[in-house]
Amino acid sequence: MAAIIALDIGLKRIGVAYSPDGKTAVPLKAVLRRNRNQAAEEIKRLLEEWEVRKVVVGIPLGGSSEMEMKRRITHFMQLVDFDGAVCYEDETGSSKEAEELIRGEMRHIRDGRIDSIAAMLILQRYLYTQKKQ
Repeated sequence: MAAIIALDIGLKRIGVAYSPDGKTAVPLKAVLRRNRNQAAEEIKRLLEEWEVRKVVVGIPLGGSSEMEMKRRITHFMQLVDFDGAVCYEDETGSSKEAEELIRGEMRHIRDGRIDSIAAMLILQRYLYTQKKQ
């Protein structure tokens, strides 16, 4: 199976998680977002470096902002200029779940760790869904 990266795209940080085999998911260092072009370039380099063939992007499904968020995320992925597969996975609750997982282990340092753990949870959901099919 080809390598997969999941993204939890936020306005300040982009959480990143990696699966080398479609079974395990590990968080990577988040991308700090100064502007969308800089962030897209960093994500593109990351995808090339890890030889990724599929990107799973977290999107909040079912809410009133779903269409707007999907439009923004689609635009961002066009800036990344990725020629592999892009899949969307519901990210609802992933950030809160990530905070719960590391509660007590660290103070809320806004360095992207929570964002990348959220991306890992999104990737785990995607892998689980694929395994069931």
